[in-house]
Amino acid sequence: MATLGTTLGAMLVLIPHLSRGERREVLVDVGLAFGSGVMTVASFVSLLLPSLERGGLAASLVAFLLGAAAVAALNEAIPHEHLFKGFEGPPEMKRKIKAAWLVALSIIIHNIPEGYSIGVASAHSPRDGVEVAIAIAMQDMPEGFAVAFPLMALTGSALTAIFISFLSGLSELLAALLAALLLSDASWALPFALSSAAGAMIYVVSHEALPESHRSGREKQATLGFFLGFVLMLVLESSL
Repeated sequence: MATLGTTLGAMLVLIPHLSRGERREVLVDVGLAFGSGVMTVASFVSLLLPSLERGGLAASLVAFLLGAAAVAALNEAIPHEHLFKGFEGPPEMKRKIKAAWLVALSIIIHNIPEGYSIGVASAHSPRDGVEVAIAIAMQDMPEGFAVAFPLMALTGSALTAIFISFLSGLSELLAALLAALLLSDASWALPFALSSAAGAMIYVVSHEALPESHRSGREKQATLGFFLGFVLMLVLESSL
């Protein structure tokens, strides 16, 4: 589901009136903030709270911080390109890697911890897995939309940009499957995994998605999008 979100978001480049000027930027900003609100609720309700119930406060907090630290280390180790912020990584690497693939790496960096979160939540309960997958799919759609534009500009082809976005989205599916398989035979590690997945998701929201949504000066629209996503996910969680 979340992999599909990235691809569907990238396919929006085929709609001309969404792909021009201010409309595109507003949609990206509000969409990223909306997805951030959704992911924040899912991180606490479907991941962190079950971890606290099963593993206790101390172990959950340690795992939460380690999950965030792991994504931070991955973010620093792998060079990648942001939509507004630009290149991040060792300067010499920018000359060696084409910018289109730097953008694809940026999606992969986000998708691995997100896929891990889906797999961990699914190992805890199918209901939590569905909730986290929906939350991440909502965040992946504007992200896919955002990264498809530089890919299209660099490759000269909308279809190529969509295909690269789809391939990068597969990392999310693989991470989810691997996490679920590993935890199926290691239930003792589930509380630690749940909390570390929450830390990974909150890091992505705080370090990547929300800053990108506020970077172009539309803080009011982005904040509204965040609250709409937050409320929607609370309603969804209470109704499932």
